[in-house]
Amino acid sequence: MVYSGSMRVFVILPAAGIGTRMLAAGVGAPKQFLEIGGVPILVHALRAFLAVPRVDAICIAVRSTERERMQAQIAEFTLGPRVHLVEGGDHRQESVQNALQALECDPDDIVLVHDAVRPLIDPATIERTIDAIARHGAAIVGLPAVDTIKQVERTSDGAIVTATIPRERVVQAQTPQGARAGLLRQAFAEAEADEFAGTDEASLLERAGIQVTVVAGSSRNLKITQASDLELAEFYLRTPVAAMGAR
Repeated sequence: MVYSGSMRVFVILPAAGIGTRMLAAGVGAPKQFLEIGGVPILVHALRAFLAVPRVDAICIAVRSTERERMQAQIAEFTLGPRVHLVEGGDHRQESVQNALQALECDPDDIVLVHDAVRPLIDPATIERTIDAIARHGAAIVGLPAVDTIKQVERTSDGAIVTATIPRERVVQAQTPQGARAGLLRQAFAEAEADEFAGTDEASLLERAGIQVTVVAGSSRNLKITQASDLELAEFYLRTPVAAMGAR
C-alpha cells in the first residue's frame, strides 16, 4: 500500500479472534461477524473509520478461513478501496504485528488499532484520538471509572482487599489506541524480543517508556464479549447520541 501526503493515518482492526465466550454460549459465528441492526459488528466499526477523511487505509487482520467472508462483506457493503486484508495470528498482538509489518508507512505517520468488536465507536472520538497522537505521540481512548476500585491480593480463600485506588487516577481502557508508527513499531519489537505479551497496545507502549495520553471515551463504545452485550449494543444503536447526554 502506498499513499501520498504528509502525515498519513492508518487503522488496524485485529479480527482473527474466535470468541470463545460467545461460542460457549451457543453462538456459532465469530462475534465480529454477528449482526446488530442487520449489519455485521465489524462493518459498523469500519464505517466509523471510513467516515473520517483523514484515514488513508484500514488493514483488517483475519484468519485465512474468514478471508472470503470478509471480502464478500467489503463488496456487499461497498466499503471501498481503503480497506485491505492481511493474515491474522493466533493472538491479538500477533495479528496487530502482522498488520503493522504490512503497512508501508513512515515513522511519523499515525497508526490506530481498534477492537473489531467495538462497533459503536464514533468518528468524533476517532478524530480526537488522531489529534492527540499528532500532538503527544501516543494515545488511547479511556472511560473514567465510576465504581470504587479496590486493589486485591489473591489467596486460596479468595481475594483480600489491600488498597482503595482513587477513581480520578483510574480509567477503563477502550480503543482506538495508537501512536506514531515508529513508536508503535519500537514497542512491538521490544515486546517480541523479550517475549512479552501485553493486554493491549498501550501496555506495550508504556513498557517501552512511551508516554500515552488519554482521550475521553463513552459507554456507547462497548466491547462485545458476551451475548448480553449484543442487546445493549442494539439499544445504543436505536438511541441517538444526544439522548444519552454526556454518559
